[in-house]
Amino acid sequence: MRGLKAIAAVLLLTTGVANAQVSGTVTAVSDYSFRAISLTSLDPALQGSIDWAHDSGFYAGAWASNIDYGPGVDGDIELDLYLGIGGGAEGGIGWDVGLVYYTYLGADNPNVYPEAWVGLTYAMFKLKQWYTNDYVGADVDSYYTEANASFELPAAFGLNLHAGYNYGDAFGDSEYIDYYVGVAYSVGNFNLELKYVDTDLDDNDSFFVKDDLFNTEGRAIFSVSTTFPWSSE
Repeated sequence: MRGLKAIAAVLLLTTGVANAQVSGTVTAVSDYSFRAISLTSLDPALQGSIDWAHDSGFYAGAWASNIDYGPGVDGDIELDLYLGIGGGAEGGIGWDVGLVYYTYLGADNPNVYPEAWVGLTYAMFKLKQWYTNDYVGADVDSYYTEANASFELPAAFGLNLHAGYNYGDAFGDSEYIDYYVGVAYSVGNFNLELKYVDTDLDDNDSFFVKDDLFNTEGRAIFSVSTTFPWSSE
């Protein structure tokens, strides 16, 4: 995966090239939920990303968040590197394919692994398929199919809907569905969202959960984010 890191680094360093742009996003969230699994033991997280995009459709970026994987893991920062290409849309169907590489800074047993995706969009609807053959570095297959929809509401409000299915050899008999319903609100250059996240698993009845560690119980999550550069409008 050194090649992926190198490609991402090169693309991020070429931000001065014509027809390209760079943006950054900072998010404060009450719980880092990844497919309804808490990766901060239900504690808050500070997250940030930097993204490079070219008019041709190519893009690359890096995203980071604090994590809490319990006392047996020294690493406390997740750093994801990704690149992809997209096209289409303009009133029709949009498409997107890419690869993300999950890394964990400072961890003695980092369990780094890649995951590929392909996605389709139409109007406010999005469908995306994920796949890795090395889930959390365990050399097993994992699939994730997700559907999302976003609707604009009056007075700068929005409604976000999500459902995902986690399956493959990595999950065995613990395959599960995750979902959320979120209400978003925009004020100035800031985006606020309150969402309810849950799964079809019985409370604490999965191989993930030990107390708050990797919790999958239904819960409300609040986030505040802003993207730079700020709009002058």
